[in-house]
Amino acid sequence: MAKSLFLSREVKVYVEFDSNFWEIPVLDGFSFSQGTNTTEVTIAEMADSTNNSRRGRIAFNDSLNAAEWSFSTYARPTIDTLKHHSTEEVLWALMAGAKNYDATQAAGNIFDDGAATPITVANSGTDDLDINFAGSNKLEFAAANIWFRFPSNDAGGTDSDVYYKCEGAVVNEASLSFDLDGITTIEWSGMANKLVEASAPTLGTPTSWGPTSTTNFIRNRLTQLTLDATDTQVGEGSAPSIEDTAYNLVLTGGSITISNNISFITPSSLGVVNVPLGHVTGTRSVSGSFTCYLSGEERGSADLMEDLIAASGVVQNEFALTFKVGGTTAPRMEIACPQAMLEIPSHSVEDVISVEVNFHGLPSDISHTDEVTVKYVGA
Repeated sequence: MAKSLFLSREVKVYVEFDSNFWEIPVLDGFSFSQGTNTTEVTIAEMADSTNNSRRGRIAFNDSLNAAEWSFSTYARPTIDTLKHHSTEEVLWALMAGAKNYDATQAAGNIFDDGAATPITVANSGTDDLDINFAGSNKLEFAAANIWFRFPSNDAGGTDSDVYYKCEGAVVNEASLSFDLDGITTIEWSGMANKLVEASAPTLGTPTSWGPTSTTNFIRNRLTQLTLDATDTQVGEGSAPSIEDTAYNLVLTGGSITISNNISFITPSSLGVVNVPLGHVTGTRSVSGSFTCYLSGEERGSADLMEDLIAASGVVQNEFALTFKVGGTTAPRMEIACPQAMLEIPSHSVEDVISVEVNFHGLPSDISHTDEVTVKYVGA
């Protein structure tokens, strides 16, 4: 008789892509599931001569939803053989439209979009790991398999480890929050064609950059924001304008979310349980917010608020926004939105008055893919 209980703290997560495996250290709170769509048939009729009335119902399984998965990882840049990597870089690559993985490139292990456009470049020496979305204008992304391994606790017994596989998985969304006292964490979520219990895969030695290091965690409290008004054309003539200058803001918090808005297509034939055929990408979306105290210093948050209110008639403002998560020394990561559009800030009336600013990362042109870039610098 089986004796094992499976503990979440022992779970291992692997990503299988382009015939390679990566081990991804995840945090508590991961999940994966697949739901079923059902149709219920009921009847409603009046009573017969004996006061009887049929009141039954019948249910049918119509289709399976796409499987859903989610987990969180720490952002952990590291340097391996003089090249910059992060433990979660394969997830960024999948989100940005990678199709291939090439471990032989001189600049470092590269994910590309199948047309030699680098998605990630692990630059050597004192450079960084660059992640861009150059290959993300695709209707369909290359899929991966995400494996969840539940180790058996039946020491010396007959129980085996249990493996669940999210087959045909894609990364839909990545979200970072910058709280004052935390460690930089990325929340990942996505979907897959189906969820299956599978036999153990042939893992070999999975790639895993710096999972046991204690020096590659990023502290949120060190995060800095650079914000420059860059579009000097808005407000020409008599229209209001935003001064082409940098603002001095000290953050108290913030977040940024990058989403592919992926949906799965499922047929609707009668008499069978339909399963998802595949996915399509939607609008690429980059948005977020940041908070800071209302400060009257020169080019501080009060000036930013004043300028945005005064330029409320501007059709489209443009700011170069860069979160330097972890500060300016390694380990750190940078998330840059070179053409961000800011909304008018809102007040939060507390012991110290603060403001919250929502922003949208936009491309330089509607057909371009330069809304956001991600950079890691390893320790």
